[in-house]
Amino acid sequence: MDHNHKPGLRVRLRVTAARQRAWQKSACRKPPRRDPVDTVRKFMRREIGGGHRRPPRPAAPSTSAFSCPEKFRNFQLQEEYDTYDDGIAQLPLQWNRRKIIEIVAASDLIFVLAESGLCATNKHICHLNISPDEVIRSLFYNKNNDSLITVSMYESERFVSLKCRTTPIEYIWRGQLHDGFPLFESESLKYPGFVEFDDVNGKVLTFSAHDSTYKVFDLKNYKFLYSICDKDIQEIKISPGIMLVIYQKATNHVPLMIVSIEDGKPLKTFSQLLHRNRKVDFIEQFNEKLLVKQDKENLQIIDVRNSDLIEVNKTEFMTPSAFIFLYENNLFLTFCNRTVAAWNFRGELVTSFDDHELWHPNCNTNNIYITTDQDLIISYCKVSRGVTDDAEGGCGEAPPMGSINMSNIFTGKCIAKISALDPNLVIAPRRQGDSSRSIVRSTITEALEDITALFYDEDCNEIYTGNGRGLVHVWSN
Repeated sequence: MDHNHKPGLRVRLRVTAARQRAWQKSACRKPPRRDPVDTVRKFMRREIGGGHRRPPRPAAPSTSAFSCPEKFRNFQLQEEYDTYDDGIAQLPLQWNRRKIIEIVAASDLIFVLAESGLCATNKHICHLNISPDEVIRSLFYNKNNDSLITVSMYESERFVSLKCRTTPIEYIWRGQLHDGFPLFESESLKYPGFVEFDDVNGKVLTFSAHDSTYKVFDLKNYKFLYSICDKDIQEIKISPGIMLVIYQKATNHVPLMIVSIEDGKPLKTFSQLLHRNRKVDFIEQFNEKLLVKQDKENLQIIDVRNSDLIEVNKTEFMTPSAFIFLYENNLFLTFCNRTVAAWNFRGELVTSFDDHELWHPNCNTNNIYITTDQDLIISYCKVSRGVTDDAEGGCGEAPPMGSINMSNIFTGKCIAKISALDPNLVIAPRRQGDSSRSIVRSTITEALEDITALFYDEDCNEIYTGNGRGLVHVWSN
C-alpha cells in the first residue's frame, strides 16, 4: 500500500485548550503544493529594493475538473461502521453515543472521532483512546512519517491541558497503541494555549500562555527550531513561508510583523491603520496580501510590499463565518449563511455556486472537502426546494435528509450528487469473500440524515460520512 497519502486541503489544524469542558476547535485547510520559499523571496526582493514583480498565475480549470462527473458516476452506499461497537472493547459509561465530528483516512484506515472524545478505526482493530479518561480532541495525519497524531485531554487533569501523541500507522495496524510517543512534553498547553500543525510548511506551532511563548517545531522529526516570546502578541497566523505576528491593537492602528517561518527572522514590520471604535472582524495574511475587515466597514486587501490598497464594499462582502484559501489558484472561498462564494485577491467575486446550499449554518472544515487540485468542493447540502416539489408532487416540505453535492469551484455548477431522491442510488451488495466488509443496516435515507462529518479519499475515490448517531458510511462506485 502506498503511504504517500494525498493530504487534500486539510493540512493545517489548530487545537486550543478549553475553558473547563467547552471543547471547541478551529481548523483550516490549505494545499501543500506551492513552494513556501516563494513568498519569503518576494518580501526579501521588496526589502532590498529590486526584483521584477511577476503577476499572479490566473485561476483556470484543471484538466481533472472535466472528468469529475464520470468519477462520481454510480456511487452507491457500500459499507457502514459503528464507532460505538462494543465488539472491539467494553466502553466506559462516559463514552455515550454522540455525533461524529472528524474523519481522517490514511494507509487504508479510516479514523473516526466522536464528540464524546472516542476515536475508532474502520477495521475494528481498536479504539485509539489509551485510557478510559482520555478525551481525544482532534486528529492529524503526518504524511512525513506515516503516523497519526492525537491531541487529547484527560479527566485526571480536569480537562485543562492538551497532550499530543504520535503513533506510527504500522503500530495501529498491530494494535500497539501504547508504543506511541508523547510530543511537546515540555510545553504547558493550558487555556488559552494551543498546538497547530501546518503541513504547508512542515511546521508545528505551540503557544504556552503562562509565559506568552510561541515555539516552532519541525513536523518531520518534531525538533525544536526557535521561539518567539512577547506578552504583547495577540495572535500569530501562518502562511506559506511566513508568519504574520499581530500585536495588541492600539487606538487607531495595529502593529504587525512578518517573519520567516524557517528561522523566525523578521522580514517586515509595519502598522495597519484602523477605524476607531470599530471591532476587528478579522486580519488574515495570505502570501503578500493582507485582508482586513472591521465591523460595518469595507473589506481592505493590502499588498504589504508596496501598500497598494483594494477595497470591497461592505454591501458586497459580508463577514464570513469561515475561509478556505486556495493558494495554487489565487482564490479564497467564503462561507456565509449556508452559501459559498469564490473571490480573487483583486476583490472580485469569481464564482457563485448553484444548488450548493450548505446544510449546516456554521461551516467547518470537517463537513466539507476541497480536492487537492482545488477544482472541486464536496459538501453536505440541503435538497433544493424545486427538486423536492417535483419528487413529492408539490407538497413543498423540507426533507429530513440532505444530499452530498460535488460542485466545480471555477463554474459553480453542481456536477454530481448523492441524493436519496436518485432512483439509481442503492445499497451495494457486500463483496463476496471479503470478511472485512461491513453490513449496512441503515436505509439510504437514514444514511443521508444528520451528516456531521465528511471526508473524500482521493486515492480510493470513496466518500466517508459520519452522522449524529455515531455511524460512518462509505460511498463509492
